[in-house]
Amino acid sequence: MKILTPTNDGAIDLVLDTLRHEKQCLVFANTKRSAEKAAEDISKVIKESSKELGDLSRQVLKALSRPTMQCERLAKCVKKGIAYHHAGLVGKQKELIENAFRNKLVKVICATPTLAMGINIPAFRAIIKELRRYGGRGLDWIPVLEYYQMAGRAGRPGYDEHGEAIVVANNESHKKKIHELYISGEPEDIYSKLAVEPALRTYLLSLIATGYVRDEKEIIGFFKKTFWAFQFRDMEKLRVIIHKMIGLLLDWGFIESSAGSEDFQSALDLENNKYKASIIGKRVAELYIDPYTADFVIGCLKRAKEETRSLSLLLVLSNTLEMRPLLSVRVKDEEMIDKVLLKHSDELLMSVPNCYEPFYDGFQRAVKTAMVFEEWVNEKDEETLLEEFGIRPGEIRVKLERADWLLYAAEEIAKLMKPRPPVKELIKLRLRLKYGVKEQLLPLVRLEGIGRARARKLYFYGIKDLGDVKRASVSKLISVLGKKVGEDVKRQVGG
Repeated sequence: MKILTPTNDGAIDLVLDTLRHEKQCLVFANTKRSAEKAAEDISKVIKESSKELGDLSRQVLKALSRPTMQCERLAKCVKKGIAYHHAGLVGKQKELIENAFRNKLVKVICATPTLAMGINIPAFRAIIKELRRYGGRGLDWIPVLEYYQMAGRAGRPGYDEHGEAIVVANNESHKKKIHELYISGEPEDIYSKLAVEPALRTYLLSLIATGYVRDEKEIIGFFKKTFWAFQFRDMEKLRVIIHKMIGLLLDWGFIESSAGSEDFQSALDLENNKYKASIIGKRVAELYIDPYTADFVIGCLKRAKEETRSLSLLLVLSNTLEMRPLLSVRVKDEEMIDKVLLKHSDELLMSVPNCYEPFYDGFQRAVKTAMVFEEWVNEKDEETLLEEFGIRPGEIRVKLERADWLLYAAEEIAKLMKPRPPVKELIKLRLRLKYGVKEQLLPLVRLEGIGRARARKLYFYGIKDLGDVKRASVSKLISVLGKKVGEDVKRQVGG
């Protein structure tokens, strides 16, 4: 690998020094954009490539059916043995990069701190460009434990005898602060999150649904053995929160009390009641979704009709705790969101909060997330979504997987509701999200080897369902799909 002369950038010079010693390194940046820029800047001072890197670059480029601008930028860096790695990449690209780094083909990975969590790769150096991150209070120092995670990627057992973690300081003042906080400082204490309501109500319903606890003595007895109880030794506080959660689960109809449903106050008496999960409560526990989410979905589905539009259902999914973090709303997005809400206000399955309420910002984020899903099922590709909404392909995949889980949960819950809401709409929407297609293409994408692009091509040529496929000649299918795929499709329908 031929390297140009040193630069005025401390991080890049450290990378070049690492390469001269024939070692590998990780460069940690605080944002996806910064990681991408770091990789591109480093690749500019690397002169040569190789056949192996050229092959890897092509694989990275073709990880998506239609490469995005992000794919092209990444592939260009990979040609020089440099890569970036963050949540915006699809799984295939991350896997290729990680394997190439382990095999010492890729020498440098510029990453966000997420790479520091649990991935064992052979880096001699961890170069940390920035130890501050933007949050609710502006640019602030990251936790010491997070610094340890990044520094701990250097000199992994089995790869190097020792490693070096180097933080790049902007000036002398910055250097002193880093030394004070991270070199001489103590890591933060770890606290149990058990008493946080979303966690507690989920675990409490699961415990009751499985029959593991049935009354106050068993409930309190179980929680006395937890890390929370050991750490805080305040069972009375936990008992108050448990009492509140029992009240919510009763109110939502997910558990039943031996006192019966007529006397709600008696049902809340932990000392004198036994609890068991209702049929729908048991299913919610099995689906492992937050009971709050389940109640919200049930309330929305009660308003659903046979002709409910996909955007309305997608907005329900996007408003759940499980879908967080939601997409951030830029200034230029606000007008677009307002137009969508105005156009579909009569079709929504939930009330729209007042724009002056504190959680309106979260609602806007949910609308933007739902709009991304809506564009996806209307066959917009990853490049378009990146340009219009600022969401990268890897982030799209993560959100689609979560939406698939939530739609399945909604479908299962709907089957137990009386009267039953339109389950068929949920099933169709789940398939559309899976394949990224309009409803008219659903019959075609069920064929093996047929995705959204080939299905749209068949539809364009008048082949709109399995009957049309069966009636079409092999020669026509070959002319549309190519020889191998055309013959295989015909074989699938018994032709």
